[in-house]
Amino acid sequence: MKLRTLLLASLCVAATSFAETAKNLAIDPKPRDAGWMKRHESFNVISKKGEAQLVFLGDSITQGWEKNGKDVWAKTWEPLKAANFGIGGDRTEHVIWRLQNGNFDGIKPKLVVLMIGTNNTGHQGRPAVEHGGVAYASSAEQTAEGVKMILDILNKKLPETKVLLLGIFPRGATKDDAMRKQNVATNNLISGFADNKRVFYMDIGNTFLKPDGTLPKEIMPDLLHLSAQGYQMWADAIESKVKELMK
Repeated sequence: MKLRTLLLASLCVAATSFAETAKNLAIDPKPRDAGWMKRHESFNVISKKGEAQLVFLGDSITQGWEKNGKDVWAKTWEPLKAANFGIGGDRTEHVIWRLQNGNFDGIKPKLVVLMIGTNNTGHQGRPAVEHGGVAYASSAEQTAEGVKMILDILNKKLPETKVLLLGIFPRGATKDDAMRKQNVATNNLISGFADNKRVFYMDIGNTFLKPDGTLPKEIMPDLLHLSAQGYQMWADAIESKVKELMK
């Protein structure tokens, strides 16, 4: 009897451990460090002002509109009353936390341009401090689930706002890059979230690539983040769609 009890207890512990390991971290909302929190709170201030009509939501690639993309932003997006809600290093779970903690409270933009997920891919196997230091894992399916949760929250908070969901941009030198392949797999899933009524999907990844799938360093010097030229290409690829959706 005692042996049976011990076996049952061991099975329960093993099952709990497996459940924790199998947990989808991409939908487990988490904040980050103090610097991150300061930027998050600045978005809450912008939200409370209630003026932004166009919001870009995402990670460092979105935040980069303030650096390499600043000149393009000034001439293309500022006239549309745009705000940049990008934070470098963010994964889906961080954006979920932000949306649950003040981002967009007070504004009703006409359009949100959302791109998120490349850090879910890129953080694979690295310690995730926000999740207790476990080795991070997020499959294409799990990342897509995180994107879906973001869309659901946006729909609840901003029922009259349209969302332009962008496919995750290509990364890595060639089409054989493992992380690029996972981003492609994620894009194949999230493209199905578009209903063409409130959520619209665009994959402009090929804009940045050579015909053989090579990613030029003059467009993405580190094979991930855009140069000034890259930001111009991004703007050119979506500007007409953005203006159409904001009418």
